[in-house]
Amino acid sequence: MAGSQIPVIDLGPWRSGGPEARARTAARVDEALRAAGFLLVTGHGVDPALPARIREAAGEFFRLPATAKAPYAVTVGGRGWLGPGAEANSYAEGTASPPDLKESWSFAAEEPTGVPSVDSEWFAPNVWPSEVPRLRPLVTEYLRLMRNLSDELLELLAGALGLGEDHFTRHTSHPTWGFNLNWYPGTEVVGPPLPGQFRIGAHTDFGTVTILDRQLGAGGLQIHTDADGWQDAPFDPGALTVNIGDLMARWTGDRWRAGRHRVLPPPTDTPTEELISLVYFYECDPHTRVESLPAPVGRVVHDPVDSHTYLRGKLDSISVAHTQE
Repeated sequence: MAGSQIPVIDLGPWRSGGPEARARTAARVDEALRAAGFLLVTGHGVDPALPARIREAAGEFFRLPATAKAPYAVTVGGRGWLGPGAEANSYAEGTASPPDLKESWSFAAEEPTGVPSVDSEWFAPNVWPSEVPRLRPLVTEYLRLMRNLSDELLELLAGALGLGEDHFTRHTSHPTWGFNLNWYPGTEVVGPPLPGQFRIGAHTDFGTVTILDRQLGAGGLQIHTDADGWQDAPFDPGALTVNIGDLMARWTGDRWRAGRHRVLPPPTDTPTEELISLVYFYECDPHTRVESLPAPVGRVVHDPVDSHTYLRGKLDSISVAHTQE
């Protein structure tokens, strides 16, 4: 089962344990990222009441009529509301499919660097729905926690490779990131799924690490491994789900695999099932040169890439507006 390849990693021993405890943690991380690209993480310090309050506020917005949401509409990579039909993640794998059955509110990094060309593309101001003013302070606090946790995870990943802990974080002094509140309504809202249509189609994420706070549901997350194919993702209500993206897999010379996953269609026998996921995508400083780690750490030497040219191409690939051009 996929769950056997996805351990629960307690960050406590990594933070404060002795050399043996840290080495055991690092070895488990390396093994899991080789097999599935996924971990469950506890000891993360996020009060579960915070994502619960964010879900309440986000749900208030998503349940508004479409006419109220329309002024916030954006395309993939923008800051605001991604409405029905805006995104089809399977296109990232070159697989055509109907649009994903979800809506999102998307945030991204907004602290300017002072370089106009970079700031206009990657650090534009976020947009907040005036209808739900309580969302802003909740999300702002959550984003602060995610930024700190992401750097800690990158230090753990560097340790798992036997590298200096700042091997990745030396490239995150002013990083880009994205944060999606994903709303998966039931069939009473979206109707029955079309053939091949999912809440999110099969794909891998694009950046370094993704941190997911998810809810358990019949139409929930599945993970793909070579050993087991598609399996329901393991769930621990106290854990965050972490996976690595394409950029990190490339950086490690394919020692680690980007975690391939999908979100199942809404169940037709439970038409009212509604899930909201909090998804934080971490990247790195704009225009970081990403070079594969050589053997014996890496297995494949990829051509170096400009991180953000690479990321922009990935984002464009899943935009329904772009695929229909």
